[in-house]
Amino acid sequence: MDSQNITLASAEGLQVGGEGMRKNSTLVCAPIVAESVEKMVADMVRAKAIGADLVEIRLDHLKVFNCNQDVKTLIEQSPLPTLFTYRPKWEGGQYDGDEMARLDALRLAMELGADYIDVELQVAQEFVDSIYDKKPEKFKVIVSSHNYQETPSAEALGNLVATIQATGADIVKIATTALDITDVARIFQITVHSQVPIIGLVMGERGLISRILCAKFGGYLTFGTIDSGAVSAPGQPTIKDILHLYNFRQIGPDTKVFGIIGKPVSHSKSPILHNEGFKSVGFNGVYLHLLVDDIAKFLQTYSSTDFAGFSVTIPHKEAALKCCDEVDPVAKSIGAINCIIRRPTDGKLYGLNTDYVGAISAIEDGLRGSLNSSYLSSSPLAGRLFVVIGAGGAGKALAYGAKQKGARIVIANRTYDRARELADTIGGEALSLSDLEKFHPEDGMILANTTSIGMQPKVNETPISKRALRSYSLVFDAVYTPKITRLLREAEESGAKVVSGSEMFIGQAYEQFERFTGLPAPKELFRKVVESTS
Repeated sequence: MDSQNITLASAEGLQVGGEGMRKNSTLVCAPIVAESVEKMVADMVRAKAIGADLVEIRLDHLKVFNCNQDVKTLIEQSPLPTLFTYRPKWEGGQYDGDEMARLDALRLAMELGADYIDVELQVAQEFVDSIYDKKPEKFKVIVSSHNYQETPSAEALGNLVATIQATGADIVKIATTALDITDVARIFQITVHSQVPIIGLVMGERGLISRILCAKFGGYLTFGTIDSGAVSAPGQPTIKDILHLYNFRQIGPDTKVFGIIGKPVSHSKSPILHNEGFKSVGFNGVYLHLLVDDIAKFLQTYSSTDFAGFSVTIPHKEAALKCCDEVDPVAKSIGAINCIIRRPTDGKLYGLNTDYVGAISAIEDGLRGSLNSSYLSSSPLAGRLFVVIGAGGAGKALAYGAKQKGARIVIANRTYDRARELADTIGGEALSLSDLEKFHPEDGMILANTTSIGMQPKVNETPISKRALRSYSLVFDAVYTPKITRLLREAEESGAKVVSGSEMFIGQAYEQFERFTGLPAPKELFRKVVESTS
């Protein structure tokens, strides 16, 4: 890191949203992609208000561009340091005109007082030579390379950094594409070992962690959008999320990394919950969305003890168990885990299941209802017929948990063979999901949906018809986005008590938080967070 960057970072951000000193010097840059100069100026003012350190002015997005006048206006009216980019189509931008005019505009920006300009590797040598003796003292040239196809090997990336440096770049910028979340590890490796200021980002949802953890590994800057959806590259988060959801300013080299492993995963509220929790108890950790295709590969790649613990969701709960060095006996019986702890002493992985605890206690509370008979020694599940929809990890967890409490178990699944397999293991009956419609051996049964049917965005789906719900006295849905699914709404209309997945979600999160931090979970805060986000 050069000293100017650190000065700029600390001067701009000694006090950020009352969160105290920054723990890193990584800058947060807002891309300005408006189509008019007036709108760009307005967006720059908004960028400052929401906490950006600098703005990237994307000249290629302007519909009408009067070079001399507009560059001057943008520099004079920007409330933040400016980075000018005039990205051509051949490097993923919008500009499709004369190359000399494009580079002249960047030279003009430098002369008029821009803090940085970004120029593509393909034309960098010539450009840097052309400004050799004209560079203002504090002005920096970022030389960038974008790969929209993949993330090259570590060796190829190392060679690319050397090639960029050789142009005379002040700052190296590499943006690659993540085909797998493990690709990002190569960029972290390059960033942490770089002898020059470096921006290393990986595009796409699988690359999101590069945009947050660059603060841990010493990246020069990250990009965040002013509005969600207004991205200048695939996978950009909002500045609000960078600063407030992920507590970016508080991430340092010693920050422990946690996250939720899933596919899909962007809907998960776990990062809001755990990051708020970490902040409230002063724990030095960050919790991320981790879009993972192959969990074994992920755990092998991110094997340092800094990657300290993970929540595991659909579809990885069973595969995760096989990746652990040691598994909690209850989780072993269930055959699925939803939490992995990496032991700090030897890096060994310990797997456990907190799903069934959260879900079963929520269902018991729902059955006890207004009687508040929690002092009774036996469970209200004892002797009840408990129907589980789904034979995956969550289904196993609930079936096992209910069985432990003395319930009689029925497993209903789209694939009958999977239902049969689980029912045989646990000692219960099996049904195909289509047979569940006519299944009515008694009234007052309990139904638990553990599939993703009805989850956003497919909120109009339900695993069972409203007519069939009349046989149940309580219905639980593990889906918690939305909080009230179609299944729960129709169950309530049919006279059943309902228990939302958010209850299970809060319950399983308490124990995970305590395993992650070694500190008591801030239960009231967790409830508040879940209520305010549902």
